[in-house]
Amino acid sequence: MKRRVLVVACTAILLGRGAEGNASEAAVVPPASLTCEESLERRQKLVEELQALQVRLEQKIREMECSPTVSSDELLAKNVRHLQDLSANTRAQRQSMADFEKFVTWMSSSLAGYEKYIQAGSVVAGFARVLPIPYAGQASVLTKFVSQGVLSLNAASGSIASYLKTSDRYLAMVDAIDPVRPDAVKVSAAARYADGELLRAMTDVQAKLRTSADVSASTLSFLETLDHYAGNTDEYWAKTKAFVTRNDAYKNDKSYLAASIEGLRNRAASFNGRLRLFEESAKKDLPLIKNLVAYDDLIRELDRKRASGDGGGAAAQAVK
Repeated sequence: MKRRVLVVACTAILLGRGAEGNASEAAVVPPASLTCEESLERRQKLVEELQALQVRLEQKIREMECSPTVSSDELLAKNVRHLQDLSANTRAQRQSMADFEKFVTWMSSSLAGYEKYIQAGSVVAGFARVLPIPYAGQASVLTKFVSQGVLSLNAASGSIASYLKTSDRYLAMVDAIDPVRPDAVKVSAAARYADGELLRAMTDVQAKLRTSADVSASTLSFLETLDHYAGNTDEYWAKTKAFVTRNDAYKNDKSYLAASIEGLRNRAASFNGRLRLFEESAKKDLPLIKNLVAYDDLIRELDRKRASGDGGGAAAQAVK
């Protein structure tokens, strides 16, 4: 469509000029002095000129279409900005890791304190029927909850350490790039690292932290159900006094249970709030990382086309 418009426009201009020329000639040479053969020859010459102009225009359009609308240097500058944006997000995410690590460590140690309540609950038939999902009807496996929870929390702690190490490496790679005169090799390496190691570490720590949130939610639900049941019947305290009180007073156990629920509820709420912010930030990082790889691929294609003297047509179409 663009080619046809250009050809028609240029043809109109040339026809206009031809008309002006003919008018001027008509003023000098009377139309009656031109024979029919001469008139036909002039018209044929005009047609040939128009056809030659059309060929030149079509060639020019092909050359314009094969010329990249964005150079590899411009794409390189865009990728540097994307790397810097991702770097800023990564620094903010790293600040949250310290709080996540504190919660995971606290939750792991707290599970040991809750274990006696879990053990006690596993021998109370009435309590087993009101256990929250996924533990309802599974009182016999309640004692495994602590060990499984600790394993999940330890995995989260290891994932946090891995993310910190990987992200630190990424930040160092970006800091080594001169934004004024960026090295294409360094930019490409940082982009590929972000799409590989950094993305995997970020995805893994996000999944592990979500599992930690589930462990805390299940523990809180368990303790709240236990507190409600124990407050409405003597079955729990009568049958599990040996598990719960041991050397402690009855009142201290009830006070400890209430304090544990309140402390876990507050800490879990803070943790979940930070986790949501981290997940939102990670979600925004995904298109940034994918753009990094897409631009890097285009830069390589443009450079390859330029080196082969092909003009970079395919890459230009992709940029458009």
